[in-house]
Amino acid sequence: MNQQRMGGLHIVIPVVVVIVVAVILAVLPDVRRENPTASNAPVITNSIGMKLVAIPGGSFLMGGDPKDGIADELPPHIVRVAPFYLGKYEVTQAQWQAVMGDNPSTYKHPQRPVDQVTWLEVQSFIERLNRREGTSLYRLPSEAEWEYAARAGTTAKWFFGDDGQALDRFAWFGQQGDIGTRPVGRGEANPWGLFDIYGNVWEWVADCWHDNYKNAPQDGAIWSGGDCSRRMLRGGAWNSPAQYVRSAVRGSSPPEMNDPSNGFRLARSR
Repeated sequence: MNQQRMGGLHIVIPVVVVIVVAVILAVLPDVRRENPTASNAPVITNSIGMKLVAIPGGSFLMGGDPKDGIADELPPHIVRVAPFYLGKYEVTQAQWQAVMGDNPSTYKHPQRPVDQVTWLEVQSFIERLNRREGTSLYRLPSEAEWEYAARAGTTAKWFFGDDGQALDRFAWFGQQGDIGTRPVGRGEANPWGLFDIYGNVWEWVADCWHDNYKNAPQDGAIWSGGDCSRRMLRGGAWNSPAQYVRSAVRGSSPPEMNDPSNGFRLARSR
């Protein structure tokens, strides 16, 4: 996975941006009250055993903190997201095998997330799964939907707060050497019942790359345009440091690139 600003990018944030963000944060509690809890949300299971959680509709503040100076996570902006389903777990190797008839993963185990899959191969998986299930509803989440579900009604760096010391409870990350992924669901879930939303594998989403959030859609839709020679990845992976395993962090890779740290989680329209 090609992380776009390894080592960080430090910029001077104009005063007006800080003021705007302060205003947004002041009104955000009122916005968040529209979001019902999803901790006991319905879960559906399809024919290959894939479990998907019902994600409630609502509004959230998307993007990073301007004080961190990470340009591609700015400006923070309020996005309204419609209800949808999202995989409780990352797509496993067993599920990929059931649909595609092969297993390209480097770190083989039926319950580990499938890795070494390109964005283009994921599109083939989705097409075959939809055909198998007799629907057209399965898809990758948009970048906004992914971050909305990862945050689960929170505004901190991680859904559990700003102190990264607790990250080990929820995520498989920061591993050295050739250790690789681990079976899905080994850590604790986020407040909306999603496991491994941080770490294990970077998760492909539907959008093309945009340098920042200027003129980003406010309805949670896939962002049209951009640089489609790179597709977005979210969430960090087993070999990512903690600063790349946050709700707001963004990465990208060419859609034809496979990598042992890249996988995906499926969405389903409601």
